[in-house]
Amino acid sequence: MSPAGLTYDRSAHDAVELIRTKRDHGRLSQEQIEWMIAAYTDGFVGDEQMSALAMAILLNGMTREEIGHWTAAMIASGERMDFSSLRTPDGARRLTADKHSTGGVGDKITLPLAPLVASFGVPVPQLSGRGLGHTGGTLDKLESIPGWQAELSNTELLRQLDEVNAVICAAGPGLAPADKKLYALRDVTGTVEALPLIASSIMSKKIAEGTDALVLDVKAGSGAFMKSRADAVELARTMVALGTDAGVSTTALLTEMDTPLGLTAGNAIEVEESIQVLSGGGPADIVELTVALAREMLDAVGISGVDPAENLRNGRAMDSWRRMISAQSGDPDADLPQARHSHTITAAVSGTVTRLDAMAVGLAAWRLGAGRARKQDSVQAGAGVRMHAKPGDTLTAGQPLFTLLTDDEHRISRAAQSLEGAVDVDADGGPHEAPDLVFDRISAADLTD
Repeated sequence: MSPAGLTYDRSAHDAVELIRTKRDHGRLSQEQIEWMIAAYTDGFVGDEQMSALAMAILLNGMTREEIGHWTAAMIASGERMDFSSLRTPDGARRLTADKHSTGGVGDKITLPLAPLVASFGVPVPQLSGRGLGHTGGTLDKLESIPGWQAELSNTELLRQLDEVNAVICAAGPGLAPADKKLYALRDVTGTVEALPLIASSIMSKKIAEGTDALVLDVKAGSGAFMKSRADAVELARTMVALGTDAGVSTTALLTEMDTPLGLTAGNAIEVEESIQVLSGGGPADIVELTVALAREMLDAVGISGVDPAENLRNGRAMDSWRRMISAQSGDPDADLPQARHSHTITAAVSGTVTRLDAMAVGLAAWRLGAGRARKQDSVQAGAGVRMHAKPGDTLTAGQPLFTLLTDDEHRISRAAQSLEGAVDVDADGGPHEAPDLVFDRISAADLTD
């Protein structure tokens, strides 16, 4: 896990030359890309020049080959992790599997998924992040568990994988530092949406992480980063290609995010719901997606013909959860934090729920204190939104629709405003057919140049 050194010749290329090439719809060579990433990470190329190139990429795109070189250059800016020391008692190498979600509302899937896959003996090195804006962060959720620690050294991470099979922790600063610098720049220059840079940002960290197999959960809808299914499919294909070209077994599930996942959006309340799933219960959509992703991860490392749902029912996934939480100093038996204030919003009319807007719920949870506007902001462990009805459910006027939770009572009115118009109800009470939660799957076999 030694960090890579940055070596480059400052006079080999010129940033303006590269900007003009991409501005004029040209292709950047591998050498040009490697030079640009190294020079920018080192500070020789300034923010204004990288901003111009990022905007040119946003407007004109990149070829698969260019994106691959860009991703490799970002990986080379830091360390690469190595899990080859994980072995079975007879000396055979143990293959690792990981999952990445592009983010959504109520997306707590990592919490039950990592211990579920680990319960089949597969090491799961889940390096996760904190939330920003309306999408929640896995680490924020887990930090609501008393004592739980997100920061692990590489040695501690490897030991926990060897002994427990599952770890969810913060990524160290040594992984793809070029991406960290570039992402901060994109955030303030209107270039976050550049699809080649989204794909390379995600995949540079995941490839540097060193996992053998990766399953992507690429979401589309109002509560997702990619609003249209077409854009989500393009992003998924790009990331599967990057992983495949780098030697990582990579597949993607395309999943619906017009409606929040589960019945909670927050931190501690999402942990609570995840524990319900690990106990053999929980909302049907959370169970469905957790099992679907687990099956993909197990297949990718050669474990087929098993039913992941069985380990939710028989308690083995829960046992893995308890060991994983305890290994990171958390108390799996401790009471979870609860918000000091709550407010219930009731249904105005009777009928069948036909729409529940994910973005509105995410904004409400954020305004209640469950999320952050800036990376340095703190979050409230107990804040969030409980949903009492989802599309397909029937309501009676006056029945609870949402419960808003927060430690700061003054946040409630603005959060409630976010939910105005978030729910559609068919007063005739007719049946509602929900869209498929998983609407597509992309593997290496589906790719064309």
